[in-house]
Amino acid sequence: MTEAVSNKGTILVTGAAGFIGSAVAVRLTAMGHTVVGCDNFNDYYDPALKHHRVEALLKPAGVPCETVELSDGEQVAALFERVKPALVVHLAAQAGVRYSLKNPAAYVQANLVAFGHMLEACRNHKVEHLLYASSSSVYGANAKTPFSEDDVTDAPVSLYAATKKSNELMAHSYSHLYGMPTTGLRFFTVYGPWGRPDMAYFSFARKMLAGEAIPVFAEGKLYRDFTYIDDIVEGVVRLLFKPTTPAGKPPHAIFNIGNQTPVQVLDFIRTLEGALDVKATLDFQPMQPGDVPATHADTSKLQDWVGYKPTTSLETGLREFARWYNRAIRENVSYLK
Repeated sequence: MTEAVSNKGTILVTGAAGFIGSAVAVRLTAMGHTVVGCDNFNDYYDPALKHHRVEALLKPAGVPCETVELSDGEQVAALFERVKPALVVHLAAQAGVRYSLKNPAAYVQANLVAFGHMLEACRNHKVEHLLYASSSSVYGANAKTPFSEDDVTDAPVSLYAATKKSNELMAHSYSHLYGMPTTGLRFFTVYGPWGRPDMAYFSFARKMLAGEAIPVFAEGKLYRDFTYIDDIVEGVVRLLFKPTTPAGKPPHAIFNIGNQTPVQVLDFIRTLEGALDVKATLDFQPMQPGDVPATHADTSKLQDWVGYKPTTSLETGLREFARWYNRAIRENVSYLK
């Protein structure tokens, strides 16, 4: 992999105690880079899982993880003064479509205010490349599949999606005004070991093993482009070292990172049953506000730019998740209760 930016200097990973952030930080360290992480350890889901990721993943890899509230501009400025990062992977955000219906203020602070502070800090410290998390949610109820980065994304169906689209626009403006390389990543339904408890597959596993019925929306006919965590990490690290610098245009780009093979939720559940060796009881419910019928990534742009596309099958990915989940049960961790 040819690096188009410096391979020296510190890499700052925000949201480093999170699902994707912890995996990215560990991978970058394994590649020989100096990595510093930060997180606010909020209680959107059990903070014990975040602290467990720090203890089990970050500390053994030698990655420090500072407690920082990115919606506080002074804390962000102080963080950058201490770390002086050459590259930034900004993965800290308030996630979740349904939660945005209950607590919209959290999305304004974490996804808009905090992102503004990050852009300013990156500009002031002349960061070589800011790689940030967007989401497949920006495609809204797009009827055209697969979703392409060139599709119109100006009709979000949730506040979460609106904040992520706003991030893309904010980053583009900084790239235009200041020549600062920025890249947004539209993640498609990431899953795997150490995942988030609010994700469907995680709650499905807990309920299935407890003999409880699992809620299945829209009769299980929704399609999702489930993407395994290792595939996500590979795409992230390749893109981090290869920002786009098009002649005469702002150095800003958007990439889909998905598996390219949407799976119907009912088929996903059947595969999870096999991985966990348990039968699910289904509780069919209507489609929820903010949900979309299908997600399907066109990842040809990612493949063309960094020569990579996801390769992990759903069966393999869920088997790895089930192995981790069963081990966590044996360890009697609090966040599975």
